[in-house]
Amino acid sequence: MEEITLQQLLTAVNGTLLGNFQDLNVTVGHVDTDSRNIHENGLFIPLVGDRFDGHAYIAQSLDSGAAGCFTARERESYRDDKFYIKVSSTQRALRDLAAWYKTQFQIPFIAVTGSVGKTTTKDMLAAVLGTKYKVLKTEGNYNNNIGLPLTILRLNSSYEMCVLEMGMDNAGQIDYLADIVKPQVSVISNIGDAHMERLGSRENIFAAKCELIAHTQPDGLLVLNGDDELLVTLRGTAPMQTIFFGKESHNDYTAEHLGSDGTSHIQCLLRTPTMSREVEIPALGEYMLYPTLTATAVAEYFELTPDQIEEGIRNFVPTRMRMNIIGRGDGITILDDTYNANPQAMRAAIQVLTDSLGQRKIAILGDMFELGHFAPALHRSVGECLGKARVDCLVAVGELSADIADAARNTGVLNVFHCLTIEEAKPIAEKMLEPDCTVLIKASRGMGLEQLTAHLVAVTKDET
Repeated sequence: MEEITLQQLLTAVNGTLLGNFQDLNVTVGHVDTDSRNIHENGLFIPLVGDRFDGHAYIAQSLDSGAAGCFTARERESYRDDKFYIKVSSTQRALRDLAAWYKTQFQIPFIAVTGSVGKTTTKDMLAAVLGTKYKVLKTEGNYNNNIGLPLTILRLNSSYEMCVLEMGMDNAGQIDYLADIVKPQVSVISNIGDAHMERLGSRENIFAAKCELIAHTQPDGLLVLNGDDELLVTLRGTAPMQTIFFGKESHNDYTAEHLGSDGTSHIQCLLRTPTMSREVEIPALGEYMLYPTLTATAVAEYFELTPDQIEEGIRNFVPTRMRMNIIGRGDGITILDDTYNANPQAMRAAIQVLTDSLGQRKIAILGDMFELGHFAPALHRSVGECLGKARVDCLVAVGELSADIADAARNTGVLNVFHCLTIEEAKPIAEKMLEPDCTVLIKASRGMGLEQLTAHLVAVTKDET
């Protein structure tokens, strides 16, 4: 983060200075929202949630070295050596500060949203664009109302591009985030069933994702999945240049899956308006064609060469717990995809398991959240997918996953176990392991199935 003066802070958030501190030239070089991790001479922003109120930690944060803070309420007393900026809402002030700070950088901002593959697409974009530019990207789950502003506030003058992931669970959230960013390039990866509980239909999810378009710069670029039945209806409707990508021939950017080694990578043929080239993607799953096509389209927009694009694809590294391939001894492979889950992502992951080289295919799947009254049918659809894929064994974890287990049994999976807890699942999953097997582990983030990944890594031998 570049240093910001107190005067600039007051201007950015339309705040009021409280107490006796009057040095408007004092600067801060970091923003903290966690009182347990305060940077010297930083700004502390006390956020308020359903179960916490950061205002209770203002004094502690100032004692720990913060130069000052935002506050949504008057204080009983004020230190003379610290500044206090009164705002109507500390979360809104964080948003306003990020929006102001973003304007200090005349660099391209790229926004990525969608139901499935946002994080993978963001990582692929950063890898490809990173062969020519220094890129700041969203880390971890910093894709919400708090994380996105904090990511922008990590920018400094060394960065030449910024790739931001935008998540949502309600209508209006993409609108809130995109209004901060006003991206030059916007990407919508697809429209799926995630957040059905709150939004009610895929059409409503589609409308919520499309909130991004209104905030995209008119002279910018919109990149859409042309294989998606809802996104393809946007053809010819957006005011900015629009590119469609996908496997189908009607798209501007297409790719053909050429094969896989079943352990570490796939090959594909990329076709763009300017090139046709075979490339190797260091990940498994035919669904990887979509983030690769997205990154290729954006890279060509920014005039990267075919060699730079291919180099960037080779440099791709997924975010932790996003289909990470963990090789163990005795030919055991663990596919750790525990970061999150929804029905479309589950089916894509099962296809990766099917295509793997392991002689025995084991799926350890947990509950998918935020599906509302659609949950039983959507969980059953995943179980049916397991049967059609001829998976050898299923360990279903969680209350909702009982429907996955029932459908898997009914469609021919021979070994099906249902466990309500991770602890119950551990010995069963361990017992299912045998040489030359591949294990897929996937569930919604709240299930914490990475604990099962860690357990299986601990009970297997290191790869030799």
